[in-house]
Amino acid sequence: MSILSFQDVFVTFVIIFLVIVIETSRVKDICNELEVRVLCHKILQNVLILLDADRGSLFLVQGEKIATPNQQNGRCLVSKLFDVCSKSTPEQMEQLEEIRIPWGSGIVGYVAESGEPVNIPDAYKDERFNHDIDQQTGYKTRSLLCMPIKDINGEVIGVAQVINKLNDGAFTPNDEKVFSAYLQFCGIGLRNAQLYERSQLEVKRNQVLLDLARMVFEEQSTIELMVLRILTHTQSLIRCQRVQVLLVHEASKGSFSRVFDLEAGDEADPETPRTSPYESRFPINIGITGYVATTGETVNIPDAYADHRFDPAVDEGTGFKHNTILCMAIKNSEGRIIGVIQLVNKFDGLLFTKNDENFVEAFAIFCGMGIHNTHMYEKAITAMAKQSVTLDVLSYHASASLDDAQRLRTLRIPSSVHFNLHELEFDDIDMSDDDTLAACLRMFLDLDFIERFHIDYAVLCRWLLSVKKNYRNVTYHNWRHAFNVAQMMFAILTETQWWKIFGELECLALIIGCLCHDLDHRGTNNSFQIKASSPLAQLYSTSTMEHHHFDQCLMILNSPGNQILANLSSDDYEKVVKVLEDAILSTDLAVYFSKRKAFIELVSQERVVTPEWGECEQRRGLLRAMLMTACDLAAITKPWPVERRVAALVAGEFFRQGDLERQNLNLTPIDIMNRDKEDQLPAMQVKFIDTICLPIYEAFAVLSSSLQPMLDRVKSNRAHWIELANNDKNNAEKLDYGLDKDQIEKQDKSSISSQNVDDTETTYEGDSSGAVSLSSETNSKYENLENPVVGLLCNNVLLPRDPNKFCYMNDVN
Repeated sequence: MSILSFQDVFVTFVIIFLVIVIETSRVKDICNELEVRVLCHKILQNVLILLDADRGSLFLVQGEKIATPNQQNGRCLVSKLFDVCSKSTPEQMEQLEEIRIPWGSGIVGYVAESGEPVNIPDAYKDERFNHDIDQQTGYKTRSLLCMPIKDINGEVIGVAQVINKLNDGAFTPNDEKVFSAYLQFCGIGLRNAQLYERSQLEVKRNQVLLDLARMVFEEQSTIELMVLRILTHTQSLIRCQRVQVLLVHEASKGSFSRVFDLEAGDEADPETPRTSPYESRFPINIGITGYVATTGETVNIPDAYADHRFDPAVDEGTGFKHNTILCMAIKNSEGRIIGVIQLVNKFDGLLFTKNDENFVEAFAIFCGMGIHNTHMYEKAITAMAKQSVTLDVLSYHASASLDDAQRLRTLRIPSSVHFNLHELEFDDIDMSDDDTLAACLRMFLDLDFIERFHIDYAVLCRWLLSVKKNYRNVTYHNWRHAFNVAQMMFAILTETQWWKIFGELECLALIIGCLCHDLDHRGTNNSFQIKASSPLAQLYSTSTMEHHHFDQCLMILNSPGNQILANLSSDDYEKVVKVLEDAILSTDLAVYFSKRKAFIELVSQERVVTPEWGECEQRRGLLRAMLMTACDLAAITKPWPVERRVAALVAGEFFRQGDLERQNLNLTPIDIMNRDKEDQLPAMQVKFIDTICLPIYEAFAVLSSSLQPMLDRVKSNRAHWIELANNDKNNAEKLDYGLDKDQIEKQDKSSISSQNVDDTETTYEGDSSGAVSLSSETNSKYENLENPVVGLLCNNVLLPRDPNKFCYMNDVN
């Protein structure tokens, strides 16, 4: 055994001292770095210097252990830095895509799973080595040293790997010792950096919670906007493919009234930000969401298809697969479950962690507060809108007096023949208001409503007077229009004997519906309500005026002294109200278009109303709805002098709305409301007849030959409108619309002042002109089809119509 000289010992001591100094310097360097990616880069470059290696990579463990027989499930290795050399910079490395290695797969996976180092002198002779990486990069791996990085508890938190000794040799046992000693400090530094990163994430999450809390108390306008904020905040913090918020149905905890969703990539276009979330795009796995909604328990599922509550059918044909699911209840301040939030498929194939659960739980508390507050806000807005409408109505209207009712009661009621009530060409031009009321009483008497339903005659008189009083003094949609619609319904029911098909209850509802179908009309349409953001538009988003007419009808029917249905049984009352509602809402053009195709197909098949129709609610419902439209549009079926006179009234009312849109809303009115385009009205009327009127009256002429005269007069009036349009082109006779702008304003102001209502400033209400009014959804599509007498502008409408072609305009639907 040789004895080392003093000089050799001294040199060895100096080398060890220098190594200790260098390593101490490098340990301090890594222990002071808290940014994970920069720290990983420093670790690798230090290792390359210490071990004299060419390349290095570092992988960190992602995911957590879960209590399953396969403990590594949920964990994988992600390359924070790959293929680093001594000259690499962190900025260069950030541009590389991450590489994910399954737990236990390959050399890196084996080291992570076993916790043991691997030193391979010749990588190509080891079956665990993946040759694909070399083929992709063009770099040949010879020797390889791979070691686990552990924290102070001995838990593997990463794997470091160095490749190819610069002297073309293998890594030595001494390299292993240096590598292992250095990585002990690296494990501490990495754990500190990860804790710092998590603390920063918690700060960010707490800030989001604070922002959400502020939003809860600041943004309460709509439930849609509130839920959109919730979805986007959740998506930004817990990165996953889908987030859903499901609102629980109040009547049934296991079902949902609305389902909102957000998918990764929905916010890809920042130039057109959404103001509301998507709704009901994806199937609902009701087994899981329903379970959470009923029990309130949190569900965290690592494998959806392995959970018995998950229904695989929701993925069929969608191209989407549920893997991981986190589902949690949303509760209000009282602890009642009002919804469910569901996160699907965390990015990178990771599982939802306990940390995710804690955050979503805290998030759900604020969600519950926000949704609850928004519901309360919407209810308050609705209540305020109802109050505003009610005060407006009450200030304008009042129930008819007992004295007026007594006076009407004592009047002699002539026969229906005297009033020509059975005539389809009926004209009320020579009738006084008392005559119209007496004629209504005659219709109730002849249809045997008073005797059959035990209606108090004095109550009926007062009810009629109250209905008349609740019609405003507008140019067309007034009491006279309602009376004419009711007369036409009476004439059709008696002329065709269809009252036998409907039965007495439904006939009663139809006559009441005709008299009340335009109650409290303001001379403006549904589109105007939305443009002006009127209280009515806030109350009813669709069929705005029709819903208001129905509500006014019920208000009068339930007012003391006006309860003509008081002696009906509860079942009969409910039936009358239901038919009444359907009848009044059927005067919306959107409803007409939605039902017309089915009605015309039924007419083409049956061609006659048989007793079997009376046994089928669907057929009766279609017939009732189409009858309401036919009666509401009936001015078009009257003799030409009547049709021309009514056209002037409607034009005056529409011009007035156009003036209001210009003056109050600063909008340019559509053609039919633009008095500057008065000369185009005959051409528009021809288009209106072809598009709206002829199909329905052709169908009724098929069902009953007694209604053929109505169709004949429609065609005759069409010819008159064509003649007028041609005359206008030749600067010949022009239609006299009766009221110019100054006269209309003078009449409006007179009627307004007498009723104490400032219509020009505050009353932007009204439907889309009675029977052909438009809901908000169809305004854009059918905006020019809103006039029951003055129709659409078109360019080529003055051509003769083929009389042998039945309902050729069905394609409007």
